[in-house]
Amino acid sequence: MKEDFLHYLWQFRKFDNLNLRTTQKEVITILKTGDYLGFSGPDFFNAHIKIGSQKWAGNVEIHLKSSDWYLHNHETDVAYDNVILHVVWEHDTEIFRENNTEIPVLVLKDYVTSEVVSNYQSLMTSKSWIFCEKQILEIDDFTFKNWQERLFFERLERKSKFIYDLLEETNNDWEAVLFCLLAKNFGLNTNGETFLQIAKALPFTIIRKESFEIENLEALFFGVSGLLDNEKEDVYFEDLKFRFFYLLHKYQIEKPIVSPVQFFKHRPDNFPTIRLSQLAAVYYKHQNLFSKIIRLKSVESVYNVLSVSSSLYWQNHYQFDKESLKKPKLLSKTFIDLIIVNTIIPLQFAYSNINGEIIAEDLIDFMKEVASEKNAIVDKFISFGLKPKNAFESQTLLELKNEYCNQKKCLQCAIGVELLKNNR
Repeated sequence: MKEDFLHYLWQFRKFDNLNLRTTQKEVITILKTGDYLGFSGPDFFNAHIKIGSQKWAGNVEIHLKSSDWYLHNHETDVAYDNVILHVVWEHDTEIFRENNTEIPVLVLKDYVTSEVVSNYQSLMTSKSWIFCEKQILEIDDFTFKNWQERLFFERLERKSKFIYDLLEETNNDWEAVLFCLLAKNFGLNTNGETFLQIAKALPFTIIRKESFEIENLEALFFGVSGLLDNEKEDVYFEDLKFRFFYLLHKYQIEKPIVSPVQFFKHRPDNFPTIRLSQLAAVYYKHQNLFSKIIRLKSVESVYNVLSVSSSLYWQNHYQFDKESLKKPKLLSKTFIDLIIVNTIIPLQFAYSNINGEIIAEDLIDFMKEVASEKNAIVDKFISFGLKPKNAFESQTLLELKNEYCNQKKCLQCAIGVELLKNNR
C-alpha cells in the first residue's frame, strides 16, 4: 500500500461516501475534496467538509498511519495548522495541532471495498514491462489524446531546464545556446557530452568571427576535441593544426581539455570527424542561425536550412590520413529529424515561454510532421498495438515509459487512473 493510492481514493471518492464517520463517531459529509497540488504542505487544499453539524473549509492531510503525522513533524509546522481532516488507512494514535487541538480522523480502509484494493494491487504488482500493457488499449481515445498532450509538454518542460541553464551560462546569448544544443545532439549519445564540452570551451564570439572560413571552424572543433594532437603525414591535418594554434594565439586562449571522442561502435557516417565537419558546415552556411531556426514551422523548412555537407576533404575521408571512396557526407533526413526533436522544438518552446508567446498548437503540428523515432521502447509499445504515427506520438510514449511506468507513478498517470476508475 502506498500513500498515492490513498490520494487517488480521496480525489476520486472511491469509497463509501454515504456513511463516513470520524474515529470519534461524528458524521462526515464531503462537500469538496480539495485540490491536489503535489507541493510541500498538506496534500489537498481548500477542501469543504461538514463534520457533525459544523462546516469546515481548510486542508486535508493523508497518511498510511496516523502516527506518520508525528514522524513527519507536522505538529510543529504552521503549514498544517489549517488541516481540518486527517485521512489515514490505519489509525494508531490521536493527533493534535501545534495549539493542542485534536484533528478529526477518517479511517479510509473501513469504507473501501476489497475489489478496489484488489484492482490496485493487480495493477501495481504485475511483472510485465509496464503494469498496464494488457489493458492500455482499453483507454478511450479522448483520455489518451489529452494525456499525450500533457506528456509532450511535460517532456518539453524537462528539456527546457537544460536550456535555461545554458542561457544563464551564456549571459542570455540565444545563438550560443543553440550552438551548445546543436553540438550536443550532433554528437549523439556516445559523443554528445564531449561535443557539448567543445561548444562550451569555445566562446561563441569566436565562432561568429571565424564562421566565414570553414577551415577555421574545423580547426577549432578538431583542435579542441584532441583530434589534432598526434602527428600525421596529411596536408589537411597539418593545415588545420597550424590554423588551430594560430587561432589560440589570436584570441589569447589556452587549449581546453575535453573528454576524448569515441569512434567505437559507430557507423562511419556517425564518426565524430564527420559530425564535427558537418557542424562546421552549418555555421559556415548560416552566420545568424538562431534567427532562422526559431521561426521555422515545418519539417521541409528545416531540411532546407540544414541541407549541408561535410567539407571537401571529408568527401573521401572518415579519418585523417586514411583515404576512402568518395561520398558526399550530407546530413540525412533521419538525422535532421533528431535535430528537430531534440534541439529545435525544445528551443522554440523555451524561447516562447520566456517571451510570453503561446505556440503550443504550432509545436504539436510541427512534431506531427516528423517521423516517429525507432528504438527499443517504441518497438515494445508497437508490440502492444500502440504504433506511433509521428514523432509527437513517439515522444509521448518515451515520456510515459521513462517518467511514469519506470517510476511506478500509475496513480499520477491518466491511463492508470482511468483503468482503476473503470474497474469498479
